[in-house]
Parts: sequence; structure tokens; C-alpha cells
Amino acid sequence: MIIDKMTKEEEKARNDRSYKLLLLFAMVSMTMMFAGLTSAFVVSKSRTDWLKDFHLPTAFFLSTLVIICCSITFHLAKKAIQKDNRNATTSFLLGTLALGILFVILQFVGFRQVIDAGYFFTGSASSITTTFLYVVTLTHLVHLSGGIISLLIIIYNHFKQKYNSTQTLGIELGVMYWHFLDLLWVYLFLFLYFFK
Repeated sequence: MIIDKMTKEEEKARNDRSYKLLLLFAMVSMTMMFAGLTSAFVVSKSRTDWLKDFHLPTAFFLSTLVIICCSITFHLAKKAIQKDNRNATTSFLLGTLALGILFVILQFVGFRQVIDAGYFFTGSASSITTTFLYVVTLTHLVHLSGGIISLLIIIYNHFKQKYNSTQTLGIELGVMYWHFLDLLWVYLFLFLYFFK
């Protein structure tokens, strides 16, 4: 009986490690893709039509603060479920969702601010600078949409009471991915801000 219990615990630990490893592989491949995009950005900077006086929209500054707050609330949700505090977990998960949606809204507000400043992302009036900004930001938003979908699944599973102090894998994976998205956006933001 004790051996059987140990085997189940070992199997669970092995499965948990496998899921985390798969997520790490996915994050490494995404990092390589963004490294390629930022490398292309660096190479394109030497073009004569590169905008030297372009400034990031103010909404991007706010969205950076919002996505950092997302990571904090998601982390607090994980800590709360580890203590079996379901009410706090619910609040932090819903807060993370609201902040994630606010981040997306602010990104599109930022796009609007760029257009209102007279810059365009596509077409004959566009520049390579703004097109790169659009591609990099939109690619991040696509990955963030995956994070929001996984967060919705986590919230659903939480309401179905699938998580507790002994079963936190779904929330742990979500937090890992969200921290990755957070770090990725902070890197992209700093890169776009300082590398003009």
C-alpha cells in the first residue's frame, strides 16, 4: 500500500516535471523568434528611411506597468491556492484577467496614438520603423492571447475546485507562462525605447 502510494506520488511528480519542461521548450522557441525579430530591427535601423525621432506612445508605458501588475496578481493567486485560500485565489485570478484585458486595450490605444501622431503601420504612408513596432507588438499580443485563454481555463478549473494546496500544477504553469510574457514585454519595451 505504501509502495503504491509512493508510486502514484512519483508518477505525479514526473508528469508535473514533463509539463513544465514542455512549457520551457515552448518559451525558449518563442524567445528565439523574438530574438530574430529584434535582430531584424537592429539591421533595419541602418536604412535611410528609418525614423530617428519616433517616440513610443504613452499607452505603452502604462501597459508595461499593467503587465507587471498581472504577474504580481497571478503570483499571489498561486500563493493563495497553496494555502487553500480559495477566496483570495479567486480575487487574484479575476484581477489578473482584468489587468490582462486592460493590457490588450492599452496596446490598441498605443496603436491609435501612433496613427494620431501621423505614423502608419502599413501602406504607402508607413515606415519601416512603425511597421516593425506593429509586427513586434502584435506578435506579443498573439502570445498574450494564449496566456489569456489559459488563464480563462485556469479560472474555470478553479471554480470547478480542481486546485488546492496539493494540486497547483495548472496555476503554476499559468504563472510561469505569464511571468515569461511579462519579462518578454519588458524586454521588448526597453529595446524599442532605447534602441532608436
